[in-house]
Amino acid sequence: MIDRQPFGRTGHWSTRIIFGAAGLYSATSERADRILATLLEHGINHIDTAADYGDSELHVAPWMKKHRDGFFLATKTGERTYDGAKRSIERSLDRLGVDAIDLLQLHNLVEEEAWETALGRGGALEAAVEARDRGLVRFLGVTGHGWEVARRHRASLERFPFDSVLFPYNFPMMSQPEYARDVEALLELCEQRGVAVQTIKSVARRRWKEQPEKRFSWYEPL
Repeated sequence: MIDRQPFGRTGHWSTRIIFGAAGLYSATSERADRILATLLEHGINHIDTAADYGDSELHVAPWMKKHRDGFFLATKTGERTYDGAKRSIERSLDRLGVDAIDLLQLHNLVEEEAWETALGRGGALEAAVEARDRGLVRFLGVTGHGWEVARRHRASLERFPFDSVLFPYNFPMMSQPEYARDVEALLELCEQRGVAVQTIKSVARRRWKEQPEKRFSWYEPL
């Protein structure tokens, strides 16, 4: 079984490996069922999906009917306005077939204009807070990609007390001094404030130069 650790200040103990359900984007139902059965086999108790991961939420839904109590369920919205995010949250609840989501994350919030819109008046954050206050979601987080993400996450945490962050952490990126410094500063801030840290692309080398005929990720592994 995979070790568990506290997921920030949420009170949940997540397995140190979280299942990133982007891999279910275009999966068949049969393949999705085999993958999700593997989670049960190894005791993984945290699923991370998103509104724009294709059919991912739909594949997760049947498992939530049987195993909802066994999983910390996270999804994301890529919308930047209040109205768009509200519709996205409601759609995700419907597609996942659940009454509430454990963690709602503002998806890939890095670009400055989108960041200002989402966290400003009439932005997606207002819809997320409203959903939390209504009991539709329990915790709120922010995710991102690229070289600016760690710096942007620090700014997000200064703007709002998010419960979690998610960003790339791998050898090629951490070999760049500026990115490494930004990440270390973010990790220090998260430790001080009890913010859960999620890392992605841990074995990523680069985007595929020549895309394989069948692939279920955007990145060539090391």
